[in-house]
Amino acid sequence: MGKSLSKKKGVAAFVAADDESARGRLLSAATRLFCKDGINATGIDAIIDEAGTAKTTLYKLFGSKTNLVHAVLESEGKQWREWFIGAIEAGGGDAQTKLMRIFPVLKTWFGEERFYGCPFINAVAEHDKNQKQFRNIAMKHKKVVLAHLEKLAGEMGAAEPALFAHQLALLIDGAIVAAMVSRDPAVADMAGLAASSLFGPAKTKRPKRAGVSAELAAV
Repeated sequence: MGKSLSKKKGVAAFVAADDESARGRLLSAATRLFCKDGINATGIDAIIDEAGTAKTTLYKLFGSKTNLVHAVLESEGKQWREWFIGAIEAGGGDAQTKLMRIFPVLKTWFGEERFYGCPFINAVAEHDKNQKQFRNIAMKHKKVVLAHLEKLAGEMGAAEPALFAHQLALLIDGAIVAAMVSRDPAVADMAGLAASSLFGPAKTKRPKRAGVSAELAAV
């Protein structure tokens, strides 16, 4: 009885390890193909061929192509955020110094051979704009990045940290799309130049706008 139970546990552990290995290969293959060729243009057969797994394994582990896409985006988002935040934090310095590292860091990424743009922007762009599934994942990713930018903006002394973070995020997104289209890493320099002009004004408090009711009362 004891030997039988031990054997079953050993088999279960082997199967679990094999599934984990297959999952990693499928995620890696799907990530490369989705980013390079597009989600809609990439079929299941291409993914399993590159991953070296069976179609049944893919469906066993992910259930569907859509679930695989979700898993890829979650995985890619986590890895990218860890890289990006780690890179701008590396070397220390004050908050403004860290924020000024953003575009040199992006330029390094833009220069990589396997730079295919932002997987979230790409996923939303190639699907029905009324679909919320990919947009929700993209917004979840964006909120984490924005939260870190806003934290640094507050530490820097920005009068409106949330506004400043959104301004930087717009420049980041624009630079990513421009670099993907042009294949020119130098667009990061231009975006960085635009960002540098925001730092001074960001620390200046703006006069509060009157509330809607007050504005209407003044008419």
